[in-house]
Amino acid sequence: MVVAQEPHATNVGVEVLKAGGNAVDAAVAVAFALAVTHPSAGNLGGGGFLLVRLANGESTFFDFRERAPAKASHDMYLGPEGKPTRDSIVGWRAAGVPGTVSGLETAHRRFGSKPWAELVEPAIRLAQGFPVSYPFAKSLESGAKLMSQFPESKRIFLRNGKYYEPDEIFAQPDLQRTLERIARGGAKEFYEGETAKRLAQAMEANGGLITLDDLKNYRTAERKPLTGAYRGYSIITAPPPSSGGLGILQMMGMLEGTNYQDYGAGSAAAIHFVAEAMRRYYADRSEYLGDPDFFRVQVSKLLDKKYIAARRASIQPGKASTSEEIKPGNLQLAESSETTHLSIVDEKGNAVALTYTINGGYGCGVTVPGLGFLLNNEMDDFAAKPGEPNMFGLVQGESNAIQPNKRPLSSMTPTILLKDGELFMVVGAPGGSRIITGVLQVILNVVDFGMNVQDAIDAPRFHHQWMPDKLYLERGFSPDTIALLKARGHTVDRISSVANVEAIVVQPDGWLAGGTDRRAHGKAAGF
Repeated sequence: MVVAQEPHATNVGVEVLKAGGNAVDAAVAVAFALAVTHPSAGNLGGGGFLLVRLANGESTFFDFRERAPAKASHDMYLGPEGKPTRDSIVGWRAAGVPGTVSGLETAHRRFGSKPWAELVEPAIRLAQGFPVSYPFAKSLESGAKLMSQFPESKRIFLRNGKYYEPDEIFAQPDLQRTLERIARGGAKEFYEGETAKRLAQAMEANGGLITLDDLKNYRTAERKPLTGAYRGYSIITAPPPSSGGLGILQMMGMLEGTNYQDYGAGSAAAIHFVAEAMRRYYADRSEYLGDPDFFRVQVSKLLDKKYIAARRASIQPGKASTSEEIKPGNLQLAESSETTHLSIVDEKGNAVALTYTINGGYGCGVTVPGLGFLLNNEMDDFAAKPGEPNMFGLVQGESNAIQPNKRPLSSMTPTILLKDGELFMVVGAPGGSRIITGVLQVILNVVDFGMNVQDAIDAPRFHHQWMPDKLYLERGFSPDTIALLKARGHTVDRISSVANVEAIVVQPDGWLAGGTDRRAHGKAAGF
């Protein structure tokens, strides 16, 4: 089964599995396809995480997050008055060194079974032209304000103002040629070949920071996944520089033993408990998480049972805390909006959860001339000014300050659950800072409230990230529930979407159930 956020890409993954490819092969093919058919998030010019769990029980995590260029500096996005500028969000200076092509090749080299060129071929075919769907046409139009500032983006994606209509054919010859070079030369072509040289030249010509040396020196990091347990399930999830895996484990730890689930899914009492756990985790995130290659992330202390018990004990069942009073915890008590996600399980039971991104929708807005792909604005995921909110409203500390070659903290949360040692669930989402809370709630809906995977994804969600001190609710909660939350002291606000979750659950009889988020326009397909 393949679940992805764009139907053409899902179909590509199914084709690979039908042809005998494994889950990693399918993930590589789907990711390249998304770079063509879902350019608001699918990419060659961004980065992400790939979590794999093999049927034999082996698991590992590939970190191909973007890195800050060597020319990056602590205060590079502060204006004359010391305030953050928009240079970390829009334009050439917003881009970190892309990691996607390196990450996909590294995972393929370790676990792939099909030839590399064969996995890039479907994306090449799609770049020759595919019919525009209604959601894609509206997405391109929604990106017009950003992309119209940059000639190549305006030409390719906006057709110089003559927007694409549904069912028109969208062809990307520049991207096709780039993909053909990658198919022949692999990641080396992207980081040292013609593609690298053109990217570096365009950066220099437009005041960007990424150099040929930055590209040559990029490496994917293979890391050990975080693991934990919750109510009889084993959790395998993303380690730092993802903040999501630690967040999932910490919030589950706070909830375990409260019996919050007895109040029922969607009840004010259950929402209150989960929101208070969210509040405490995001406070810790602001202070204690960063790139583990540059900052000592004290994972064991943050997940220590004594520490988590102290955080749990500070939750009052009938009264909301205020974020002003909830500070990052005292670790002496103990010893990361546009992204896209795909979940894949092959016939042998190998599983992949892959989340990758260019950060904001259509990244920094820049398409590299002659190469056809958009660049990320991932530098905004650093703390441009520690203590000031970024584009997602997240307040972050010195641990995530800008340094050369450092990876920014991420909210991406690819996660796999086991039950009795066997694969049970593969899950992840896009959604900026809301990824973590979206993934958490879908897992809780399945594990604690007994929902099937599609109902778990469809249920209305909520989000709290400590600062600003607001409990954000999607549509779908009753007026009575909202009134009860306000009575507990929550400041309630509306939000259109808390992430777009994609998941697969293994049924007791061994069949796979796929759920795709109706907040987006993806597809679940199996055979």
